[in-house]
Amino acid sequence: MKSDNVKKGMQQAPHRSLFNALGMTKEEMERPLVGIVSSYNEIVPGHMNLDKITEAVKLGVAMAGGTPVVFPAIAVCDGIAMGHIGMKYSLVTRDLIADSTEAMALAHQFDALVMIPNCDKNVPGLLMAAARVNVPTVFVSGGPMLAGHVRGEKRSLSSMFEAVGAHAAGKMTEEDVEEFENKVCPTCGSCSGMYTANSMNCLTEVLGMGLRGNGTIPAVYSERIKLAKHAGMAVMELYRKNIRPRDIMTKDAVLNALTVDMALGCSTNSMLHLPAIAHEIGFDFDISFANEISAKTPNLCHLAPAGPTYMEDLNEAGGVYAVMNELTKLDLLNLDCMTVTGKTVGENIKNAVNRNEDVIRPVDNPYSTTGGLAVLSGNLAPDGSVVKRSAVVPEMLKHEGPARVFECEEDAIEAIKGGKIVAGDVVVIRYEGPKGGPGMREMLNPTSAIAGMGLGSSVALITDGRFSGASRGASIGHVSPEAAVGGPIALVKEGDIISIDIDNLSLELKVSDEEMAERRKEWKPKEPKVTTGYLARYASMVTSGNRGAILELPKA
Repeated sequence: MKSDNVKKGMQQAPHRSLFNALGMTKEEMERPLVGIVSSYNEIVPGHMNLDKITEAVKLGVAMAGGTPVVFPAIAVCDGIAMGHIGMKYSLVTRDLIADSTEAMALAHQFDALVMIPNCDKNVPGLLMAAARVNVPTVFVSGGPMLAGHVRGEKRSLSSMFEAVGAHAAGKMTEEDVEEFENKVCPTCGSCSGMYTANSMNCLTEVLGMGLRGNGTIPAVYSERIKLAKHAGMAVMELYRKNIRPRDIMTKDAVLNALTVDMALGCSTNSMLHLPAIAHEIGFDFDISFANEISAKTPNLCHLAPAGPTYMEDLNEAGGVYAVMNELTKLDLLNLDCMTVTGKTVGENIKNAVNRNEDVIRPVDNPYSTTGGLAVLSGNLAPDGSVVKRSAVVPEMLKHEGPARVFECEEDAIEAIKGGKIVAGDVVVIRYEGPKGGPGMREMLNPTSAIAGMGLGSSVALITDGRFSGASRGASIGHVSPEAAVGGPIALVKEGDIISIDIDNLSLELKVSDEEMAERRKEWKPKEPKVTTGYLARYASMVTSGNRGAILELPKA
């Protein structure tokens, strides 16, 4: 056992004395030590139930012959952090979570781990840590929130942000907004649409790191507690078989995840997190892979905000396994990949059934024959940009209009709500990338304001920042290189014509090469927005969005 390094032998007598101080018995010390990484806290609705999940996991581990030991991981609620300085601290926690979990796991020599994330950055952060530590590991999330109900319709958090835009446009009263705020988030859990948290929890199943239902069983269902117990038992079986994360999270598994991402219509943030996870296993993930896979992968689901169905509906329809089984009809998945069940992907999904073809469309009747995400390139984004194609209305798949340029998110929101943005405009928000932000803020407030004011089918938004999974419309993010490093987005001027062609994967600034060269001569880097603390250190090490905003040591 790896934990023998802290438990066995005369040299470890001081260590054992500290285990005794914990109240640990000799019998417990003789068993494998299993670290339970709990993201529980009392500020994130998706995490408020993780104390119960943690207790269930501990019970499962103990029943299967292990000694469970809990330690924490932090979590930021993107919804609460949205639209102010707090959002600078969202994406950056992914690396804090990975680093701190790596430190705890290796410092204490755990034999195995169970990761308990739920919301946006905890899932990829803990997947990154799992790859680094590489001891037998199982994931079990806290599960999605149930959809809210307002006036007979299912609703979710994105409805709430759009209601604020509708109020600014005079389309909703203050009383209407209050009704929404009291009803759209009715339970604990990760927000109920196919936003980033649920995207990553579903892709954890596809990667093979979570048991069936990890991404879709609602947080308030008792079945979630059973799943947590089974996760605790499963990790002990993995320990006995010595099946480790890098045996599971292979290049083929990552490509499987990207394929199912296309079918599900996941958040654009998966195009930050999959490259970062791939980096940890030594796989150089180029975001252009998305277009190759999208070209042959049908989009089968339109979950909120792309459509009227929610995570509870996907769960009832058969969940992630049912989507995967549909894709096998086109031979789109590698079925030989190992998973935490100790079985292959093919063995896991062979009996999955699609129980509702209105929620999971069959492959011969998809929403589109191409996937939910697209990577656009051109002279405005030489290294690529990302759009959630499945959430774009047909009339905006091709659009050309004048640039309305803003140096930060707040200025753009003020202009949108002030009625200064009109049909046909292309809103450009720059210096909000990983380095320039710093922290690559999500732009849910401006996209929701555009939608709420009735401009969702006539106005595009382009940024070197990123979008919440709750955003919809022609929202093009991750523009790389970002403005802070002199990317072309830094050279755009008010009124320049921008051409967007999503079907042809193109994002072009209608300005001559000669003019761009002249503008580049005049461009000067902006002073850093933050010069102290974690954000300053992060900005000094982070790469642009096309590389997953991974951290690298500065070049000498």
